[in-house]
Amino acid sequence: MKVIVITQDDPFYLAENLDYLFSNLPKSVEVAGCIVSNVSPFGKKESFLAKSFKTLRIFGLGFFVRYAMKYIVARFSKSKKVGHILQKHEIPRVDLEQSINSQVSLQTIRSYQPDLLISIAGNEIFKKPLIELAPEGCLNLHTALLPKYRGLMPSFWVLKNQEVSTGVSVFFVDEGIDSGPILVQKEILLEGMTQERLIKVSKKIGMDAIIEAVEKIQKGDVSTIPNNDVDMSYYRFPTKEDVREFKSIGARFY
Repeated sequence: MKVIVITQDDPFYLAENLDYLFSNLPKSVEVAGCIVSNVSPFGKKESFLAKSFKTLRIFGLGFFVRYAMKYIVARFSKSKKVGHILQKHEIPRVDLEQSINSQVSLQTIRSYQPDLLISIAGNEIFKKPLIELAPEGCLNLHTALLPKYRGLMPSFWVLKNQEVSTGVSVFFVDEGIDSGPILVQKEILLEGMTQERLIKVSKKIGMDAIIEAVEKIQKGDVSTIPNNDVDMSYYRFPTKEDVREFKSIGARFY
């Protein structure tokens, strides 16, 4: 099975998890290429300066300084670079010059003849031609127990809402937002986790869920869990007031 992975150049969590994924996928799976977009933590593409000011304004000085320092360290650490992980596993990096949904990009992706697409922190909404490009479909990892907590930054919202547990969902992408049928779900007990710890745990468990999903597809087992709109909840990126409330209940970022 030939796979194309769609991700972004996240300097904090993705590189080490992609390394784990590529090391543990079935030997019969070939990662034919990896599409790497510029990092977009707010769910849309913005300049680096705009992202920085937005982080400072919403999350405060302490958060900003901590992650600014982590970003600087990551810039000088090979293990934190997605590109380095691709080189380590001899996986071609695919840099698209246009939207992933453009005809030019679709032609580029199609040239790799993928059987399956896997999105991990992809930062564009996929349209039908892309979703249907690979015969086995397109998988996406979402770090929540769908249909609850669709949308952005579920790790923040489950802690703010004082949930007992959360989880990860690997689902087949459709033209909605986090709305496709679920192939694999795994639950995570929160037990006083910080958001930083939750992100690390959910990303690692998410990689295991992707591996399980790929193995199911290879076996022809595509039985799914309903992702019903009637049971859904949807969250956007938090505001400064949301962050105040998050802190007021004793939830912690790190």
